[in-house]
Amino acid sequence: MSKSNRTTQEWQAADARHFLHPFTDFKGLAAKGSRIISKADNIYLWDSEGHKILDGMSGLWCVNVGYGQQSLIEAAAKQMAELPFYNAFFQTATMPAIELAEVLAEISPPGFEHVFFTGSGSEGNDTIVRMVRRYWDLKGSPERQIIIGRINGYHGSTMAGASLGGMSGMHAQGGLPIPNISHIEQPHWFEHGQDMSREDFGLKAAGWLEEKILALGADKVAAFIGEPVQGAGGVIVPPSTYWPEIQRICDKYGILLVSDEVICGFGRTGNWFGCETMGFKPDLMTFAKGVSSGYIPLGGVLVGARVAKVLIEEGGEFNHGFTYSGHPTACAVALANLKLLREQHVVEHVRDDIGPYLAQRFAELNEHPLVGETQSCGMMAALQLVKGKTPDKPTGTAFASELEVGMICRKYCFANGLIMRAVGDRMIVAPPLVMTRTQIDEMMGLIRRCLDQTWEELSQSGLL
Repeated sequence: MSKSNRTTQEWQAADARHFLHPFTDFKGLAAKGSRIISKADNIYLWDSEGHKILDGMSGLWCVNVGYGQQSLIEAAAKQMAELPFYNAFFQTATMPAIELAEVLAEISPPGFEHVFFTGSGSEGNDTIVRMVRRYWDLKGSPERQIIIGRINGYHGSTMAGASLGGMSGMHAQGGLPIPNISHIEQPHWFEHGQDMSREDFGLKAAGWLEEKILALGADKVAAFIGEPVQGAGGVIVPPSTYWPEIQRICDKYGILLVSDEVICGFGRTGNWFGCETMGFKPDLMTFAKGVSSGYIPLGGVLVGARVAKVLIEEGGEFNHGFTYSGHPTACAVALANLKLLREQHVVEHVRDDIGPYLAQRFAELNEHPLVGETQSCGMMAALQLVKGKTPDKPTGTAFASELEVGMICRKYCFANGLIMRAVGDRMIVAPPLVMTRTQIDEMMGLIRRCLDQTWEELSQSGLL
Protein backbone atom coordinates (compact mmCIF):
# COMPACT_ATOMS: atom_id res chain seq x y z
CA MET A 1 0.00 0.00 0.00
CA SER A 2 1.24 3.50 -0.85
CA LYS A 3 1.86 5.51 2.29
CA SER A 4 -0.18 8.35 0.80
CA ASN A 5 -3.20 6.03 0.73
CA ARG A 6 -3.10 5.16 4.43
CA THR A 7 -6.26 5.74 6.40
CA THR A 8 -6.25 8.02 9.42
CA GLN A 9 -6.38 4.97 11.68
CA GLU A 10 -3.34 3.48 9.95
CA TRP A 11 -1.41 6.73 10.38
CA GLN A 12 -2.39 6.84 14.05
CA ALA A 13 -1.30 3.24 14.58
CA ALA A 14 2.09 3.90 12.97
CA ASP A 15 2.44 7.06 15.02
CA ALA A 16 1.75 5.16 18.26
CA ARG A 17 4.27 2.46 17.33
CA HIS A 18 7.19 4.75 16.53
CA PHE A 19 6.80 8.49 17.23
CA LEU A 20 7.42 9.85 20.74
CA HIS A 21 5.85 13.32 20.80
CA PRO A 22 7.12 16.31 22.84
CA PHE A 23 5.39 17.15 26.13
CA THR A 24 3.11 14.13 25.83
CA ASP A 25 1.72 11.30 27.92
CA PHE A 26 2.78 8.60 25.47
CA LYS A 27 0.40 5.95 26.79
CA GLY A 28 -2.55 8.31 26.81
CA LEU A 29 -1.93 9.53 23.28
CA ALA A 30 -1.52 6.00 21.95
CA ALA A 31 -4.93 5.11 23.36
CA LYS A 32 -6.59 8.20 21.92
CA GLY A 33 -4.76 8.57 18.60
CA SER A 34 -3.06 11.67 17.21
CA ARG A 35 -4.76 14.23 15.04
CA ILE A 36 -2.99 13.91 11.69
CA ILE A 37 -2.44 17.25 9.92
CA SER A 38 -2.10 16.83 6.17
CA LYS A 39 -1.91 20.30 4.58
CA ALA A 40 -2.08 24.03 5.25
CA ASP A 41 -2.74 27.33 3.49
CA ASN A 42 -2.80 30.94 4.75
CA ILE A 43 -4.11 30.66 8.36
CA TYR A 44 -5.84 27.30 7.92
CA LEU A 45 -4.93 23.63 8.40
CA TRP A 46 -6.64 20.47 7.22
CA ASP A 47 -6.47 17.12 8.96
CA SER A 48 -6.44 13.68 7.36
CA GLU A 49 -10.23 13.51 7.61
CA GLY A 50 -10.60 16.72 5.59
CA HIS A 51 -11.62 18.96 8.49
CA LYS A 52 -10.67 22.62 8.08
CA ILE A 53 -9.08 24.20 11.17
CA LEU A 54 -8.31 27.86 11.91
CA ASP A 55 -4.80 27.96 13.34
CA GLY A 56 -5.06 30.39 16.22
CA MET A 57 -1.56 29.52 17.45
CA SER A 58 0.55 30.09 14.29
CA GLY A 59 1.74 26.48 14.46
CA LEU A 60 3.61 26.95 17.73
CA TRP A 61 3.92 30.75 17.94
CA CYS A 62 5.99 30.74 14.76
CA VAL A 63 4.17 30.77 11.39
CA ASN A 64 4.00 34.57 11.40
CA VAL A 65 3.51 34.98 7.64
CA GLY A 66 1.01 32.13 7.35
CA TYR A 67 1.26 28.94 5.35
CA GLY A 68 2.05 28.56 1.66
CA GLN A 69 4.29 31.61 1.13
CA GLN A 70 5.93 30.75 -2.17
CA SER A 71 8.92 33.05 -1.76
CA LEU A 72 10.06 31.11 1.32
CA ILE A 73 9.58 27.78 -0.43
CA GLU A 74 11.56 28.95 -3.44
CA ALA A 75 14.36 30.32 -1.26
CA ALA A 76 14.80 26.91 0.36
CA ALA A 77 14.81 25.09 -2.97
CA LYS A 78 17.29 27.51 -4.56
CA GLN A 79 19.71 27.37 -1.64
CA MET A 80 19.51 23.57 -1.38
CA ALA A 81 20.43 23.32 -5.05
CA GLU A 82 23.45 25.63 -4.64
CA LEU A 83 24.74 24.77 -1.17
CA PRO A 84 22.37 22.80 1.07
CA PHE A 85 24.75 22.81 4.03
CA TYR A 86 28.13 23.79 5.27
CA ASN A 87 29.25 24.46 8.81
CA ALA A 88 30.56 27.64 10.43
CA PHE A 89 33.47 25.93 12.18
CA PHE A 90 37.11 26.02 10.96
CA GLN A 91 37.10 29.76 10.20
CA THR A 92 34.50 29.28 7.48
CA ALA A 93 31.24 31.07 6.64
CA THR A 94 28.47 30.88 4.06
CA MET A 95 26.88 33.82 2.27
CA PRO A 96 23.31 33.40 3.59
CA ALA A 97 24.53 33.36 7.21
CA ILE A 98 26.55 36.55 6.71
CA GLU A 99 23.71 38.29 4.92
CA LEU A 100 21.16 37.26 7.55
CA ALA A 101 23.42 38.57 10.31
CA GLU A 102 23.55 41.91 8.45
CA VAL A 103 19.76 42.10 8.12
CA LEU A 104 19.21 41.16 11.77
CA ALA A 105 21.57 43.94 12.78
CA GLU A 106 19.53 46.36 10.63
CA ILE A 107 16.15 45.54 12.20
CA SER A 108 17.37 45.16 15.79
CA PRO A 109 17.47 47.97 18.34
CA PRO A 110 20.61 50.16 18.32
CA GLY A 111 23.73 48.46 19.65
CA PHE A 112 22.99 44.98 18.32
CA GLU A 113 25.54 44.31 15.60
CA HIS A 114 26.47 40.66 16.22
CA VAL A 115 24.63 37.34 15.98
CA PHE A 116 25.38 33.84 17.22
CA PHE A 117 23.27 31.31 15.31
CA THR A 118 21.69 28.14 16.74
CA GLY A 119 19.11 25.66 15.58
CA SER A 120 16.35 26.60 18.05
CA GLY A 121 15.32 28.87 20.88
CA SER A 122 16.26 26.23 23.44
CA GLU A 123 19.79 26.11 22.01
CA GLY A 124 19.77 29.89 22.01
CA ASN A 125 19.10 30.00 25.73
CA ASP A 126 21.77 27.37 26.39
CA THR A 127 24.05 29.76 24.52
CA ILE A 128 22.91 32.58 26.78
CA VAL A 129 24.11 30.68 29.86
CA ARG A 130 27.50 29.98 28.27
CA MET A 131 27.89 33.50 26.90
CA VAL A 132 26.84 35.31 30.08
CA ARG A 133 29.26 33.30 32.20
CA ARG A 134 32.03 33.70 29.64
CA TYR A 135 31.48 37.46 29.71
CA TRP A 136 31.92 37.66 33.47
CA ASP A 137 34.97 35.37 33.34
CA LEU A 138 36.59 37.75 30.88
CA LYS A 139 35.61 40.71 33.04
CA GLY A 140 37.49 39.17 35.95
CA SER A 141 34.37 38.28 37.93
CA PRO A 142 34.03 34.49 37.54
CA GLU A 143 32.02 34.37 40.76
CA ARG A 144 29.11 36.04 38.93
CA GLN A 145 27.43 32.78 37.90
CA ILE A 146 23.78 33.11 38.95
CA ILE A 147 21.12 33.81 36.34
CA ILE A 148 17.67 34.79 37.62
CA GLY A 149 14.53 33.82 35.71
CA ARG A 150 10.84 33.79 36.60
CA ILE A 151 8.42 31.22 37.93
CA ASN A 152 6.17 30.11 35.06
CA GLY A 153 8.54 31.60 32.51
CA TYR A 154 9.50 29.44 29.55
CA HIS A 155 12.93 29.36 27.93
CA GLY A 156 12.99 25.97 26.20
CA SER A 157 13.31 22.35 27.25
CA THR A 158 17.03 21.61 27.06
CA MET A 159 18.81 21.22 30.39
CA ALA A 160 19.85 24.88 30.59
CA GLY A 161 16.74 26.25 28.88
CA ALA A 162 14.38 24.34 31.14
CA SER A 163 16.41 25.45 34.16
CA LEU A 164 16.17 29.12 33.18
CA GLY A 165 12.43 28.70 32.80
CA GLY A 166 10.29 28.35 35.88
CA MET A 167 7.93 25.52 34.95
CA SER A 168 7.58 23.27 38.01
CA GLY A 169 6.52 20.26 35.96
CA MET A 170 9.75 20.43 33.98
CA HIS A 171 11.87 20.90 37.07
CA ALA A 172 10.31 17.81 38.62
CA GLN A 173 11.94 15.64 35.94
CA GLY A 174 15.67 15.34 35.35
CA GLY A 175 17.08 16.99 38.44
CA LEU A 176 16.43 20.56 37.36
CA PRO A 177 17.28 23.36 37.64
CA ILE A 178 21.01 23.08 37.09
CA PRO A 179 23.18 24.93 39.65
CA ASN A 180 23.26 28.72 39.86
CA ILE A 181 19.82 29.32 38.42
CA SER A 182 17.28 31.13 40.59
CA HIS A 183 13.73 32.41 40.12
CA ILE A 184 11.37 35.16 41.20
CA GLU A 185 7.57 35.25 40.99
CA GLN A 186 5.91 36.23 37.70
CA PRO A 187 4.23 39.63 37.13
CA HIS A 188 0.74 38.11 36.92
CA TRP A 189 -1.73 40.73 38.22
CA PHE A 190 -4.74 38.40 38.08
CA GLU A 191 -2.99 35.87 40.32
CA HIS A 192 -0.93 38.09 42.63
CA GLY A 193 -2.07 41.71 42.47
CA GLN A 194 -5.83 42.18 42.37
CA ASP A 195 -5.71 44.15 45.61
CA MET A 196 -3.81 47.00 43.91
CA SER A 197 -3.67 48.86 40.62
CA ARG A 198 -1.84 47.19 37.76
CA GLU A 199 0.75 49.98 37.74
CA ASP A 200 1.49 49.62 41.46
CA PHE A 201 1.64 45.86 41.10
CA GLY A 202 4.14 46.20 38.24
CA LEU A 203 6.53 48.06 40.54
CA LYS A 204 6.01 45.53 43.33
CA ALA A 205 6.65 42.57 40.97
CA ALA A 206 9.82 44.17 39.62
CA GLY A 207 10.93 44.76 43.18
CA TRP A 208 11.06 41.01 43.71
CA LEU A 209 14.14 41.03 41.47
CA GLU A 210 15.98 43.46 43.71
CA GLU A 211 15.03 41.42 46.78
CA LYS A 212 16.41 38.28 45.13
CA ILE A 213 19.64 40.00 44.05
CA LEU A 214 20.27 41.20 47.59
CA ALA A 215 19.43 37.79 49.07
CA LEU A 216 21.85 36.01 46.71
CA GLY A 217 24.55 38.69 46.81
CA ALA A 218 24.84 41.23 44.01
CA ASP A 219 28.45 40.18 43.37
CA LYS A 220 27.26 36.68 42.48
CA VAL A 221 24.41 37.55 40.09
CA ALA A 222 25.27 37.50 36.38
CA ALA A 223 22.00 38.21 34.58
CA PHE A 224 18.22 38.36 34.61
CA ILE A 225 16.23 36.72 31.79
CA GLY A 226 12.58 37.16 30.90
CA GLU A 227 10.12 37.08 28.04
CA PRO A 228 8.71 40.57 27.29
CA VAL A 229 5.30 38.87 27.38
CA GLN A 230 5.20 35.39 28.89
CA GLY A 231 3.99 33.10 26.14
CA ALA A 232 3.72 29.46 27.17
CA GLY A 233 2.96 30.64 30.71
CA GLY A 234 -0.37 32.00 29.49
CA VAL A 235 0.17 35.24 27.52
CA ILE A 236 0.79 37.20 30.71
CA VAL A 237 1.22 40.83 29.72
CA PRO A 238 3.09 42.68 32.48
CA PRO A 239 1.96 46.10 33.69
CA SER A 240 3.51 49.07 31.90
CA THR A 241 5.60 49.89 34.97
CA TYR A 242 7.25 46.47 35.17
CA TRP A 243 9.99 46.36 32.55
CA PRO A 244 11.32 49.92 33.03
CA GLU A 245 11.74 49.13 36.73
CA ILE A 246 13.45 45.82 35.89
CA GLN A 247 15.81 47.83 33.69
CA ARG A 248 16.56 50.26 36.51
CA ILE A 249 17.34 47.42 38.92
CA CYS A 250 19.62 45.61 36.46
CA ASP A 251 21.47 48.86 35.74
CA LYS A 252 21.79 49.62 39.47
CA TYR A 253 23.54 46.32 40.16
CA GLY A 254 25.37 46.06 36.85
CA ILE A 255 23.83 42.71 35.87
CA LEU A 256 23.12 41.73 32.29
CA LEU A 257 19.54 41.93 31.05
CA VAL A 258 18.38 39.20 28.65
CA SER A 259 15.19 39.43 26.58
CA ASP A 260 13.89 36.08 25.38
CA GLU A 261 12.34 37.11 22.05
CA VAL A 262 11.67 33.58 20.77
CA ILE A 263 7.91 34.23 20.81
CA CYS A 264 7.77 38.04 20.94
CA GLY A 265 10.25 38.76 18.15
CA PHE A 266 9.65 39.59 14.47
CA GLY A 267 6.43 41.54 14.77
CA ARG A 268 4.38 39.53 17.24
CA THR A 269 3.92 42.47 19.66
CA GLY A 270 3.66 45.22 17.02
CA ASN A 271 7.37 46.03 16.91
CA TRP A 272 10.26 44.02 15.54
CA PHE A 273 11.09 42.94 19.10
CA GLY A 274 9.06 42.73 22.28
CA CYS A 275 11.60 44.72 24.30
CA GLU A 276 10.80 47.71 22.09
CA THR A 277 7.10 47.34 22.86
CA MET A 278 7.76 47.01 26.60
CA GLY A 279 10.30 49.81 26.76
CA PHE A 280 13.56 48.26 27.88
CA LYS A 281 17.05 47.83 26.44
CA PRO A 282 18.53 44.36 26.92
CA ASP A 283 22.15 43.30 26.55
CA LEU A 284 21.26 40.01 24.82
CA MET A 285 18.21 38.75 22.90
CA THR A 286 17.33 35.14 22.17
CA PHE A 287 15.40 34.55 18.93
CA ALA A 288 13.94 31.68 16.88
CA LYS A 289 10.43 30.78 15.63
CA GLY A 290 9.33 33.92 13.74
CA VAL A 291 12.76 34.53 12.19
CA SER A 292 11.90 31.88 9.57
CA SER A 293 8.15 31.76 10.28
CA GLY A 294 8.74 28.16 11.30
CA TYR A 295 9.31 27.03 7.72
CA ILE A 296 12.69 25.64 8.74
CA PRO A 297 14.40 25.47 12.17
CA LEU A 298 16.61 28.42 13.09
CA GLY A 299 17.47 30.30 16.26
CA GLY A 300 20.19 32.39 17.79
CA VAL A 301 21.32 35.15 20.09
CA LEU A 302 21.57 38.81 19.20
CA VAL A 303 24.55 40.15 21.14
CA GLY A 304 24.57 43.77 22.28
CA ALA A 305 27.64 46.01 22.23
CA ARG A 306 28.41 45.64 25.95
CA VAL A 307 28.85 41.88 25.66
CA ALA A 308 30.17 41.69 22.09
CA LYS A 309 33.02 44.10 22.79
CA VAL A 310 34.30 41.94 25.65
CA LEU A 311 33.89 38.64 23.78
CA ILE A 312 35.69 39.97 20.70
CA GLU A 313 38.40 42.16 22.17
CA GLU A 314 39.24 40.38 25.41
CA GLY A 315 38.37 36.74 24.73
CA GLY A 316 40.14 33.85 23.13
CA GLU A 317 38.19 30.92 21.75
CA PHE A 318 34.53 30.66 22.76
CA ASN A 319 34.17 26.91 23.19
CA HIS A 320 30.55 26.61 22.16
CA GLY A 321 28.56 26.01 18.99
CA PHE A 322 26.43 23.66 16.94
CA THR A 323 26.67 21.75 13.68
CA TYR A 324 23.78 23.80 12.34
CA SER A 325 24.94 27.25 13.52
CA GLY A 326 24.31 29.48 10.50
CA HIS A 327 22.80 26.65 8.40
CA PRO A 328 22.75 28.18 4.89
CA THR A 329 19.32 26.86 3.86
CA ALA A 330 17.74 27.98 7.12
CA CYS A 331 19.36 31.39 6.75
CA ALA A 332 18.16 31.71 3.14
CA VAL A 333 14.57 31.01 4.23
CA ALA A 334 14.88 33.51 7.08
CA LEU A 335 16.11 36.15 4.63
CA ALA A 336 13.09 35.54 2.41
CA ASN A 337 10.82 35.70 5.46
CA LEU A 338 12.26 38.99 6.70
CA LYS A 339 12.07 40.45 3.19
CA LEU A 340 8.38 39.51 3.05
CA LEU A 341 7.71 41.05 6.47
CA ARG A 342 9.36 44.29 5.35
CA GLU A 343 7.89 44.53 1.85
CA GLN A 344 4.34 43.81 3.05
CA HIS A 345 4.73 46.04 6.14
CA VAL A 346 3.53 43.21 8.35
CA VAL A 347 4.98 44.64 11.57
CA GLU A 348 3.19 47.93 10.94
CA HIS A 349 0.02 45.96 10.10
CA VAL A 350 0.18 44.37 13.56
CA ARG A 351 0.98 47.64 15.33
CA ASP A 352 -1.52 49.92 13.61
CA ASP A 353 -4.38 47.71 12.43
CA ILE A 354 -4.81 44.05 13.23
CA GLY A 355 -3.26 44.10 16.72
CA PRO A 356 -5.55 46.88 18.01
CA TYR A 357 -8.51 45.15 16.34
CA LEU A 358 -7.69 41.84 18.07
CA ALA A 359 -7.44 43.74 21.37
CA GLN A 360 -10.83 45.36 20.77
CA ARG A 361 -12.55 42.09 19.89
CA PHE A 362 -10.92 40.18 22.77
CA ALA A 363 -11.95 42.87 25.28
CA GLU A 364 -15.56 42.26 24.26
CA LEU A 365 -15.25 38.77 25.76
CA ASN A 366 -15.11 40.32 29.26
CA GLU A 367 -18.91 40.38 29.05
CA HIS A 368 -19.05 36.57 28.95
CA PRO A 369 -19.92 34.97 32.31
CA LEU A 370 -16.94 32.60 32.04
CA VAL A 371 -14.34 35.31 31.39
CA GLY A 372 -12.70 37.06 34.35
CA GLU A 373 -9.95 38.85 32.48
CA THR A 374 -8.68 39.39 28.96
CA GLN A 375 -5.21 40.56 27.95
CA SER A 376 -3.62 41.19 24.59
CA CYS A 377 -0.43 42.52 23.09
CA GLY A 378 -0.10 42.72 19.32
CA MET A 379 -1.08 39.34 17.90
CA MET A 380 -1.27 37.42 21.16
CA ALA A 381 -4.18 37.36 23.58
CA ALA A 382 -5.54 35.50 26.58
CA LEU A 383 -8.75 35.06 28.54
CA GLN A 384 -9.09 33.71 32.08
CA LEU A 385 -11.87 31.19 32.72
CA VAL A 386 -13.66 31.86 36.02
CA LYS A 387 -16.97 31.31 37.82
CA GLY A 388 -19.13 33.45 40.06
CA LYS A 389 -18.73 36.85 38.41
CA THR A 390 -20.68 39.61 40.15
CA PRO A 391 -20.80 43.43 39.80
CA ASP A 392 -18.70 43.60 42.97
CA LYS A 393 -16.20 41.02 41.71
CA PRO A 394 -16.09 41.24 37.89
CA THR A 395 -12.97 39.06 37.80
CA GLY A 396 -14.88 36.14 39.35
CA THR A 397 -13.37 33.21 41.20
CA ALA A 398 -10.86 30.67 39.90
CA PHE A 399 -11.98 27.10 39.32
CA ALA A 400 -10.33 24.29 41.27
CA SER A 401 -7.33 23.21 39.18
CA GLU A 402 -8.31 19.53 39.28
CA LEU A 403 -11.48 20.33 37.30
CA GLU A 404 -9.29 21.19 34.27
CA VAL A 405 -11.86 23.61 32.91
CA GLY A 406 -9.36 24.85 30.34
CA MET A 407 -9.17 21.37 28.86
CA ILE A 408 -12.98 21.26 28.65
CA CYS A 409 -12.90 24.49 26.66
CA ARG A 410 -10.07 23.19 24.48
CA LYS A 411 -12.16 20.11 23.68
CA TYR A 412 -14.81 22.37 22.16
CA CYS A 413 -12.15 24.35 20.29
CA PHE A 414 -10.96 21.17 18.59
CA ALA A 415 -14.54 20.14 17.83
CA ASN A 416 -15.31 23.51 16.24
CA GLY A 417 -12.22 23.70 14.05
CA LEU A 418 -10.18 26.14 16.14
CA ILE A 419 -6.70 25.77 17.57
CA MET A 420 -6.71 27.70 20.85
CA ARG A 421 -4.34 26.66 23.59
CA ALA A 422 -5.23 25.99 27.23
CA VAL A 423 -2.67 26.95 29.90
CA GLY A 424 -4.44 25.82 33.02
CA ASP A 425 -7.70 27.77 32.88
CA ARG A 426 -6.20 30.47 30.69
CA MET A 427 -7.13 30.19 26.99
CA ILE A 428 -4.63 31.79 24.62
CA VAL A 429 -4.15 32.60 20.95
CA ALA A 430 -1.20 33.83 18.91
CA PRO A 431 -2.50 33.81 15.33
CA PRO A 432 -0.51 34.52 12.15
CA LEU A 433 0.43 38.16 11.72
CA VAL A 434 -1.07 38.27 8.22
CA MET A 435 -4.64 37.77 9.41
CA THR A 436 -7.36 40.07 8.12
CA ARG A 437 -10.11 41.67 10.20
CA THR A 438 -12.60 39.29 8.59
CA GLN A 439 -10.51 36.34 9.77
CA ILE A 440 -10.29 37.85 13.27
CA ASP A 441 -14.08 38.02 13.27
CA GLU A 442 -14.25 34.41 12.16
CA MET A 443 -11.92 33.36 14.98
CA MET A 444 -13.82 35.36 17.57
CA GLY A 445 -17.07 33.75 16.51
CA LEU A 446 -15.53 30.33 17.08
CA ILE A 447 -14.16 31.39 20.47
CA ARG A 448 -17.59 32.60 21.61
CA ARG A 449 -19.18 29.35 20.47
CA CYS A 450 -16.62 27.34 22.44
CA LEU A 451 -17.13 29.48 25.55
CA ASP A 452 -20.91 29.03 25.30
CA GLN A 453 -20.56 25.26 24.96
CA THR A 454 -18.15 25.16 27.89
CA TRP A 455 -20.60 27.19 29.98
CA GLU A 456 -23.42 24.82 29.07
CA GLU A 457 -21.41 21.72 30.07
CA LEU A 458 -20.31 23.27 33.34
CA SER A 459 -23.87 24.30 34.11
CA GLN A 460 -25.22 20.83 33.44
CA SER A 461 -22.45 19.36 35.61
CA GLY A 462 -23.21 21.71 38.50
CA LEU A 463 -19.71 23.21 38.45
CA LEU A 464 -20.70 26.87 38.26
